Amino acid sequence: MKYVDEYRDPAQVRQLVERIRRITTRPWKIMEVCGGQTHSIVRFGLDELLPKEISLIHGPGCPVCVTPIEILDQAMAIAAKPEVIFCSFGDMLRVPGSRKDLLTVKSEGADVRIVYSPMDALALARKYPDRQVVFFAVGFETTAPANAMAVVQAARLGVKNFSILVSHVLVPPAIRAVLASPSCQVQGFLAAGHVCTVMGLDEYRVLAAQYRVPIVATGFEPLDILQGVAMCVAQLEQGRFEVENQYARSVRAEGNRQAMRILAEVFEPAPRKWRGIGTIPASGLALRPAFAEFDAARRFGVAAMTADEPAECMAGEVLQGHRKPHECPAFGVACTPDRPLGAPMVSSEGACAAYYRYRRHGRAAL
Repeated sequence: MKYVDEYRDPAQVRQLVERIRRITTRPWKIMEVCGGQTHSIVRFGLDELLPKEISLIHGPGCPVCVTPIEILDQAMAIAAKPEVIFCSFGDMLRVPGSRKDLLTVKSEGADVRIVYSPMDALALARKYPDRQVVFFAVGFETTAPANAMAVVQAARLGVKNFSILVSHVLVPPAIRAVLASPSCQVQGFLAAGHVCTVMGLDEYRVLAAQYRVPIVATGFEPLDILQGVAMCVAQLEQGRFEVENQYARSVRAEGNRQAMRILAEVFEPAPRKWRGIGTIPASGLALRPAFAEFDAARRFGVAAMTADEPAECMAGEVLQGHRKPHECPAFGVACTPDRPLGAPMVSSEGACAAYYRYRRHGRAAL
């Protein structure tokens, strides 16, 4: 526990909060991009420790939450086929589609399996050559390299019964969409440290310069987040708009070159619909033509499926930072973890799930 305790030290927390108080002279709105950061903020009450002038806005940084309903419906349509073994990380099984979720499809007899890596799914494809094995490839730039490697390996080994259903989204285009919105009130960003570990900082420098906003690559522990806030506030107070790296123990400016190479080999940027938000240009990844045979949506003919968002769910407003979860009339009433209307209530990184767990029943102590 020494490593964790080091980044949750109460004395250092108090020092950082006091530092932020000293340098803050006016109101500032800062968006944390990642849902993992949101959970730390809500769990430990970090937003309540900050001076009232600092508002933390929860952003669309949960790839499970922004996976569009039609892709979930595609996943369920594929999983229901008798010849298919459908593989997914566990966090996708209870995310609601238009009528049901993958866990329900599994209970109805589909062969839906939780795996811990796309390589596990590839191993299943080699073990069961008479079955079609599909991996649900969801995530930001952090999970995409492993999925790309699984596709490369399948191609090298000649595994024809393996495919992936792609729902990868990219962080910088989402930040750009937030900043380009006429209703944007965000003045600074805490970027997701794990994404920056893979992709580096160059894409964020372009955004910071174009929109004149500070962006700080930030980790996920309480001290990480408070340090990120302090660095962002210092820039705002000084009129600077630079990219800074709080998460230096993991992030390098150049990123992970090997991971970036495998991504570029297998995937290419594509428009992607974000649940509750809409389509953002070049905000997703699609398989390049050379690897199109591993595209599950194409293989099973489900790419044209469409679906509508439930009208009573305000997840889109939450994901864009326009509302806090508890401001939704359905929160904790019609929408609960047992009966979710939207993905943010069941995702392990969803803002609604964080508020339901920690703001209704207390939070963990530092």
